[in-house]
Amino acid sequence: MKLSTKGRYGLRALIDLAQYSQHEPVSITSIASRQGISERYLEQLMAMLKKAGIVKSIRGAGGGYIIEKDLKDISVGDVLRALEGSLEPVECSGINSDEGCEAADVCVTKYVWQRINDSINRTVDEIKLDQLIEESRQKPCQDIQDISGCKN
Repeated sequence: MKLSTKGRYGLRALIDLAQYSQHEPVSITSIASRQGISERYLEQLMAMLKKAGIVKSIRGAGGGYIIEKDLKDISVGDVLRALEGSLEPVECSGINSDEGCEAADVCVTKYVWQRINDSINRTVDEIKLDQLIEESRQKPCQDIQDISGCKN
């Protein structure tokens, strides 16, 4: 499984937002600047996160984005699915009996794909945004590619 820049940049931007929006909304410009992400691309990512109910936009002077939910209630899986769609590295119609696969009755590889899919989903669902924020506070920065908020 390989995540696109949507998932990678979106998660970085969301962590940045969580760190800087504790007292006021954060602008796309400030997140883009800190994270080295195009403002235009970041706007697209934020629109997807807003549609998923993860962030909220505040209009007007001093507006920007804030996190919609409690950080402990947002999993990495929630964010990645909002940005990437399904996280399953293998689409196998034999896993879901409703889809009908001609070889489903004799195919044993479907059990491998199901376990891989389950493992990925379980892992990303166990990691919560508040844990990443805490981790970033304890990690020194290496470069702009690090998850935001590390200390210098």
